[in-house]
Amino acid sequence: MTGGSDTGHDWHSHVYFDADSVTAAEALIAEMKIEFGPDAAIEYGRWHHRPVGPHPDFSIQLAYPMGMFSAVMAYLSLHRNGLVIFTHPVTGEDLNSQLCDHRDHAIWMGAVRPLKLAQFGGVDQ
Repeated sequence: MTGGSDTGHDWHSHVYFDADSVTAAEALIAEMKIEFGPDAAIEYGRWHHRPVGPHPDFSIQLAYPMGMFSAVMAYLSLHRNGLVIFTHPVTGEDLNSQLCDHRDHAIWMGAVRPLKLAQFGGVDQ
């Protein structure tokens, strides 16, 4: 999924987990797949059992269009069961857009985690 206009861009939510919370993360994703159904415009990414990219923790990425933003965010907020969730828009593929999306446009549920932003030209948190 790629970005569009300022009001119609796509979104990514990253569900963070560790060895103690992986079962809760797996349950959340399984429940989301049932709740939203197989035809929902949600792309469920790979399970990363190590930190990848700017993310400090293990994670799975959810990608979805702006039209699903309120439904996905409401569901995650009510069913995250203590998991940390990091959400950001996808306003562009260039480094500056990615830096702003991860640093300035971020929405956190749970503890704010330090991101590795140097890869986008920023300063690691």
